Amino acid sequence: MNRRHFLKAGAVAPAAIAASSIVPGTMKAAFAQSQSSSAWRIFEVTTRVEVLKPAGATKVWLPVPLVVDTDYQKSLGNQWNAEGGQAAFSQDVKSNTGIVAAEWADGAKPVLVLTSRFATMNRVTDLTRVNAGLGLAGKEDPKYFLQPSALIPTDGIVKSTAMEITQGAKTDMQKARAIYEWIVENTFRDPKTRGCGVGDIKFMLESKSYGGKCADLNALYVGLARAAGLPARDVYGVRVANSANGYKSLGRAGDITKAQHCRAEVHLSGYGWVPVDPADVRKVILEEEAGKLLGLDDERVVRARKTLFGSWEMNWLAFNYSHDVALPNATKGRVGFFMYPQCETAEGRLDSLDSDNFKYQISSKELSA
Repeated sequence: MNRRHFLKAGAVAPAAIAASSIVPGTMKAAFAQSQSSSAWRIFEVTTRVEVLKPAGATKVWLPVPLVVDTDYQKSLGNQWNAEGGQAAFSQDVKSNTGIVAAEWADGAKPVLVLTSRFATMNRVTDLTRVNAGLGLAGKEDPKYFLQPSALIPTDGIVKSTAMEITQGAKTDMQKARAIYEWIVENTFRDPKTRGCGVGDIKFMLESKSYGGKCADLNALYVGLARAAGLPARDVYGVRVANSANGYKSLGRAGDITKAQHCRAEVHLSGYGWVPVDPADVRKVILEEEAGKLLGLDDERVVRARKTLFGSWEMNWLAFNYSHDVALPNATKGRVGFFMYPQCETAEGRLDSLDSDNFKYQISSKELSA
């Protein structure tokens, strides 16, 4: 049976997203009329998953854009098609995680296609102004963003390192900045790391192996911030367009199948959620100029270092804040974070980076300039 659904996700363009299917152009026009700023951009991302070696009942899980709208991203809805199987949507409110879960019986050919539309606007926090009324938004629980996870503990060496880094810092802003600068100064991007890394920060600190990719380096920021008493969270997503800020290394490369990127946020009284991305500073150092490792004093690095404490260029889609994710109806345990497609067969959980068994392609296109 061909199952096709369209989910209203967010309050933007209600007339457009109440329809039973995406009508090209309708959603774009309705959204444009609802916004006074021309800075918003609309994108469409499509993920196609094919399980090449199914065994028994086969299950696939895909992340969707943040299920709660923010001042930098608004969901315009999701449409999916699980040919020959069944699919459903679920969400976890605390971590703003939306999941499309599909399942096929033994003997079926598992193929799932998910299309998501969303709007983004570059995000900049004015660090020169304090607004005493800025607290955690809505139903957000500060304790939730201080608690440890399996890969991000907040005690032991993580706690002692955080205390050492923030020694002498008198304000939360000074603590947040000190942790950011420490990561930029002391870590490195390791090109040999698979995918975006694992994010096991205790191992990184105990082994003094400070290399990795975004899910390692930005998880380190989140763990150290939480250990210092600052609510913080990873934001998992994918780059959807080239950088307009002059950085080759901070845009997508071709399709976006391997463009996943994790960022971080820290909550500071008077400023709200402040975006940071020390991992991308290290990416500029390693990858901006082919065959050359840039120094911290290189103008491109200096500019990225200054920019990425307090702002994000939104050529990127945010999925969720999830750690230790329980996938609906999964039998093989939790995943550390939910940024890649996930799959289970009767033989176990497939490796999301193993294209010989688990084939998927992610593409993006901009629908507005």
